[in-house]
Amino acid sequence: MKEEFAVIGKRVQRVDGRVKVTGEAKYAGDLAMPGMLWGKMLRSPHAHARILNIDVSRALRLPGVRAVVTGQDAKGENFGFLPTTRDKKPLETEKVRYVGDEIAGVAAIDQDTAEEALGLIQVDYEVLPAVFDPEEAMKDGAPQLHTHVENNISAQSHLGWGDLEAGFAHSDLIREDKFKTQAVVHGFIEPHAVLAYWESTGRAQLWASKQSPYIAYRHIARGLGIPLHKLRLVQPYVGGGFGGKHEPMGCDFAALLLSQKTGHPVKIVYSQEEVFLSGRRRHPFIFWVKLGLRKDGAIQALQVKAIADGGAYTSVGPLSILLPGGNLGVPLRVPAAKYDGYRVFTNKLLSGPLYGHCMPQARFAVESLLDEMAVELGFDPVDIRMINALKPNELTACGKQITTWGFRETVQAVSDALDFKNKFGKGRQGRILRGVGIGSNPGFVSGRLGGHEGSAAMVKLFEDGGVTLIHGATDVGQGAETVLAQMVAEGLGIDLTEVNVSRVDTELTPMDPGTFGSRTTYTSGQAVIAAVDDARRQLAEAAAAKLECNPEDLQFKNHRIFVKGSPEKVVSLLEAVRTRFYKDGSPVIGRGTAAPKSSKMDFSTGEGKQFPAFSAGSQGVELEVDSVTGEVRLIKLVISHDAGRALNPLALEGMQHGGAASASSQVLLEDMALDKGIPLATSLMDCALPTTMDSAPVMECLHVETDDPSGPYGAKDAGEGAQIAGLPAVAAALYDAIGIHFKELPVTREKVLAALAEKARREEGKS
Repeated sequence: MKEEFAVIGKRVQRVDGRVKVTGEAKYAGDLAMPGMLWGKMLRSPHAHARILNIDVSRALRLPGVRAVVTGQDAKGENFGFLPTTRDKKPLETEKVRYVGDEIAGVAAIDQDTAEEALGLIQVDYEVLPAVFDPEEAMKDGAPQLHTHVENNISAQSHLGWGDLEAGFAHSDLIREDKFKTQAVVHGFIEPHAVLAYWESTGRAQLWASKQSPYIAYRHIARGLGIPLHKLRLVQPYVGGGFGGKHEPMGCDFAALLLSQKTGHPVKIVYSQEEVFLSGRRRHPFIFWVKLGLRKDGAIQALQVKAIADGGAYTSVGPLSILLPGGNLGVPLRVPAAKYDGYRVFTNKLLSGPLYGHCMPQARFAVESLLDEMAVELGFDPVDIRMINALKPNELTACGKQITTWGFRETVQAVSDALDFKNKFGKGRQGRILRGVGIGSNPGFVSGRLGGHEGSAAMVKLFEDGGVTLIHGATDVGQGAETVLAQMVAEGLGIDLTEVNVSRVDTELTPMDPGTFGSRTTYTSGQAVIAAVDDARRQLAEAAAAKLECNPEDLQFKNHRIFVKGSPEKVVSLLEAVRTRFYKDGSPVIGRGTAAPKSSKMDFSTGEGKQFPAFSAGSQGVELEVDSVTGEVRLIKLVISHDAGRALNPLALEGMQHGGAASASSQVLLEDMALDKGIPLATSLMDCALPTTMDSAPVMECLHVETDDPSGPYGAKDAGEGAQIAGLPAVAAALYDAIGIHFKELPVTREKVLAALAEKARREEGKS
């Protein structure tokens, strides 16, 4: 029988909801300090050039300008993801590699003066040949962006399992095809922003919009050559991250250096155009996929080659190129596979992680080909997934140990909600064509990537029984603070309103890797529970002395501490707290830590059992296509995910709605197009981000709960699945509507009309 909780599993409102909707929440761009100066960044106008000289004298003579800094002012080293991939400078000093590369910063009394000063900085360049296509960049003789790699290959991954040759030999149907996905932006509303103050004591402080503050502050300390204990990074509220706010930006380094020079606080806030020039974007990919199936639908072999356009620097490239291959053996059974992935330097802004981190692109390619072959064999997309679905407690051919696992249940739930069996293949008549599709997603929970992976938390009780949760995890809008606060309230038997949640501050809060890899609820949550257990132990010892019982026999509920099975033997929580505070003179501070019980990942091969738990999910799409205008209109999205236990169904559904809407938009609308490295978009509207008018009017979330014993209160993850499954689901629904498989994203109206015209010509030719 499922355990009943007071707060866990309830549809509670977010603890930060009121301050956000009322405008009380302060983001980095809202902050100000006395004597504050405004900063602006000078960027390269060239895609590839050598810096010969920088003359800042004219800018310094402009009234109102207080300082100019260049890369020569940064005394540290290059920074980056791994020791072997540290190829980024705080500000470039010798060479620029994309339009928007950051060279210098200016501090002035106001933004207009700082902007004017940028035009007075004279930079002499030697323009170099540039390369914008990843396949061209890999060829001998192509312009080389960096000297530490060959053929511009910034990172590569090669992995495989099983007997590939035998798998294809045993296949009754083999198909090969090529797929392409485009670059898209993260689309967060809050741009990169920082307020920095370098004190005369040598302590550097910054308030910045980061989703992984402890990652960013290590990079900043390295780039500036200062000890970590002299750098303090405070995280205000974050207006969305989606993977785009892990790393430090040029503004972080420049603001600190400008503050050091002037003795004043300096604030820099990027415009949306600057975010597009020097932020991050989703990797565009080219996939070559070869798939073999038996006539009963069982997958026998899968071979994938991938080339990713990584842009000008490595960022987290080794992980980015590993993940598309690492997910090939989950959630469907693949007995033999081979993957060769290459992330390639080009003279474009950086590509990095975005919501699902390169797995959505791979699922689009592989599942699109799978669905096409399934129909050829007489199966529909639901059948083919059921035939090949992994089972609970199965050891996959690629060496992953599945434990709790509700994938088949998610497929069935989506199929039932869409009435898939009765609708599939039956909507290709008349002007308005209708289709249904399904996609699936793996879920890798809290993987161990290497280095610092553990989380820590503290719960500090006040003398009235209220609590402050002090932790290092980051809420970037997904509701993590609420879920962690629910764990505290449930464990201590108090109301959610009695739990305060601290902001991340590297000087005061425990270390935490940050928000990525579906790790916050799972690993940070385990640390919070451990901290609550420690506080409970301290309170139980105080209560046990009064109740004359063992501390281990006590339960906490409704502000009461009582003996299990004897609720009449009770001490109030307040009495126990005050006993500790007043009688013993000792505060109640619980401490807890947690780390993934897994092994370190090899970024080139994917080896290592780096995930302590696995989740999976499915997404269904119903849409219609106007065969005259080419317009595609979403009708219904159904998302089903094995989250272990839904700790807050309301927050979980919000995450899934956002992921599903974003995925469908990538298939149908979005494109961050570049012309010789220059972004053609200057606003979110230019990138064709969806509005409410573009989203499905009906979104349904169907929870599959497997209650994982390794997770906090049985939870696993909920964050990224809807994004991963969404791409193949929408592509499949398009095929069902018009009978055409699209191999390149986005599928615009123009592409739909062209495909329909070509299909009509072929059919006329046959007749």
